[in-house]
Amino acid sequence: MSSATNEETRVREKARLPLAGLLSLFTAGFLGIINETIPAGLLPEMSKSLGLSESVVGQTVTVYALATALTAIPLNAAMKNLGRRTVLVSALAAFILANTVATFVSSFEVLLVTRFVAGVGAGLIWSNLGGYAARIVPAEFQGKAVAIAMAGTPVALSLGLPAGTFLGDAAGWQATFGVVAVVSVALIVWMFASLPNLPGQAAGGHVPVATILRTPGVRAILWVVAGFMVAHNILYTYIGPLTVASGVGSQIEWVLLVFGVAALLSIWATGTYVDPHHRRLIVMSTVVLGASAVVLGFVQWNPVVLYLGVTAWGFGFGGSATLFVTAGMRAAGTDGIQSVLVTVFNLSIAAGGVFGGLLLGGLGVSSIPWVALAIVIPTALTISAGRRHAFPHWPQPDRIR
Repeated sequence: MSSATNEETRVREKARLPLAGLLSLFTAGFLGIINETIPAGLLPEMSKSLGLSESVVGQTVTVYALATALTAIPLNAAMKNLGRRTVLVSALAAFILANTVATFVSSFEVLLVTRFVAGVGAGLIWSNLGGYAARIVPAEFQGKAVAIAMAGTPVALSLGLPAGTFLGDAAGWQATFGVVAVVSVALIVWMFASLPNLPGQAAGGHVPVATILRTPGVRAILWVVAGFMVAHNILYTYIGPLTVASGVGSQIEWVLLVFGVAALLSIWATGTYVDPHHRRLIVMSTVVLGASAVVLGFVQWNPVVLYLGVTAWGFGFGGSATLFVTAGMRAAGTDGIQSVLVTVFNLSIAAGGVFGGLLLGGLGVSSIPWVALAIVIPTALTISAGRRHAFPHWPQPDRIR
């Protein structure tokens, strides 16, 4: 038995929930989302500064997502034998490089390159968070550990993005990129102090992507992830124009904060009930997302409608990352599915950014919520049909390989 494997065994025996390590994983996911969504909160300011339309600047989110989608599977395959902490530190190094350059350069072309580099790092982070968390706790605590690690995603959308937007408004949009670079440096130090460098996959332990895709339930899960994330992202990337349409364009930070508080409630509910009520939570999240799209379809009526829709939307979205990663790992029986999920997540985010931009430029902002609703409907039907393998009523929290 290797020394790395011995270390993993000692870690499992030492503590039920190693909070310092889990919170460092949480922070890595937090930074991954902050990196991706910075332009969403600063879209009007970046548009003016760069002299480009909002729909064009919104493609900085698309480029990031595409980089993650295109590189997650091949990079994780290439780095499968490296220690998991080494992989995450490499990803954070990409964040530091990309955001440092973005802080000091105002060229849109260079900004796109930095976004691509940061997106590569995000693919490595999101492909390893859930599996890392599951491997450092006993089997009976896997659901909670994954929920803590994955909660960085919605918390970033909840609190981090509004804070970044406030900072961007006060100090300029480039200052937000600089702060992310500094926090990434601090997180590397934290990871060395709190996380064991768990071994990668042993020889013969790698499960081919084709095998994962043939596993019953996996393709249904991926279809649901794609539909849910496209619908969410055409709303989220263009939340600025939606806020303007409601007549309160100066309140975007508060709109994002309301979204965030609702998402935090969803995170708590998911972490508490994910193991016994996994299917019910996924059904509820999707239905609430669709209902929020209906409400946002009337956003031009009154600002109160905007805040009601955003509240429902945040509650539907908050626990989704945990729900989908947990469903994928349980159906596939291996954390190797994470890179596949990351690819689908980010292709969907990229599609949402492009599609939303076309809708904004062609049919106008009022079309965005209704198209999101049209996407949610077949997604919900797929969840309903996947009660045997994809989203069973009583999934067993087996040890993830």
